[in-house]
Amino acid sequence: MADPDTRRAARIAAMIAIPVAVVAGVVAFQIMSPGEPAERNNPAASPKPVPSTPVEMAAPPLADRPAAVCRALLSKLPDHFGDLPRRPVTAGPEQNAAYGEPAVTVACGASAPTPPDGAQYFQIEGPCWYQDDPAGARRWSLQGREVPLVVMAPSGFLGQDLVDLAKPITEAIPEVKQVCKG
Repeated sequence: MADPDTRRAARIAAMIAIPVAVVAGVVAFQIMSPGEPAERNNPAASPKPVPSTPVEMAAPPLADRPAAVCRALLSKLPDHFGDLPRRPVTAGPEQNAAYGEPAVTVACGASAPTPPDGAQYFQIEGPCWYQDDPAGARRWSLQGREVPLVVMAPSGFLGQDLVDLAKPITEAIPEVKQVCKG
């Protein structure tokens, strides 16, 4: 048999090792778990359903060239704008698009505001934009291109998803004037 000193040392080691192992196991479990049950089952964190109803949009008549450019652009637009799926529109599907709920709308050939002197422009993956906030919404107007394009979004929209429109715009709407320097 082991002497009393060895047994006492083994008991002390066990009294220290077992709680340390339990704490290490709990910490490892917390780090590796995908989240708290409240986070996983929180309906606010789940994606909201997007209505399949068309988004109300106007479709002003366009001259032949702008109409052709808009058709080319709309044929190249993605099925998603950020994480928002594309939705039907009430008028002008050859010049209008909509995404998500509340809807972000894309209107090709629509009249765009004239930026004031000294306006700030944003170059996002090539295309140049002017942004203003009319009536609780956020409006992004394409600058320096042959045909105007206006993106209307809810007021909290920061424009990060305009990246999704950069390639279709660059391919379909010729630049006529360099507005953004860069």
